[in-house]
Amino acid sequence: DSFSDGGQHADPARAIAHGLGLRAAGADILDIGGESTRPGAVPVDAAEELRRVLPVIEGLRDCGAALSIDTMKPGVMAAALAAGADMVNDVNALRAPGALEAVANARCAVCLMHMQGVPATMQQAPRYDDVVAEVRDFLHARIDAARAAGIAHARLVCDPGFGFGKTAAHNRVLFRALPRLAELAPVLVGLSRKSLFGGSAGRPVSGVAASVAAAALAVARGAAIVRAHDVAETVEAIAVARRLAGG
Repeated sequence: DSFSDGGQHADPARAIAHGLGLRAAGADILDIGGESTRPGAVPVDAAEELRRVLPVIEGLRDCGAALSIDTMKPGVMAAALAAGADMVNDVNALRAPGALEAVANARCAVCLMHMQGVPATMQQAPRYDDVVAEVRDFLHARIDAARAAGIAHARLVCDPGFGFGKTAAHNRVLFRALPRLAELAPVLVGLSRKSLFGGSAGRPVSGVAASVAAAALAVARGAAIVRAHDVAETVEAIAVARRLAGG
């Protein structure tokens, strides 16, 4: 379940086929989630989330890509890791009771994301005094908490949470600050198919061209991982940008 797919891949067989297609297009990591975190999303319980994700993890376990479980629930984290997931991607940054413990001994990678509020209400008038400082301080604190729980810094990735409790103006300021955020840990950005930055002439920016442009520029500004729906186009754009930059 995601911001953009409208439930197209809710069936495990279709999700597995889609994952294999993404891998063939060049994806290094497949992010598997059974509970949408889009604005206004309705939560699902752990049993339903596991019913959705475990068959997909099992079906993609040998595809050659790393598998990421996108969840806020410690029980889902533990079960997904036992089933073969390689990474936990938590929009709640391991703040749920038991989340740190669920991943501490698993030797998996962990993505810690900033989100103001909860998915159901996060886009209702988000406010910051200094969005870069507040996001950076939050991620720094969560990295410290993870390390105190026994999670090595080398296993950690941080995500500024574009679109998670931020206005278009907040997103633009954060994007320009990616080099500062990358000082904390490798940065993952989720920019694909989201109307994050505002459009021109009253038109929203959320299509393939906008997503690919944002991804290539994010990598140039220090992002280590880009979450993409249009994988082939994104891989090609990043490769071209690197060649032109001499990288």
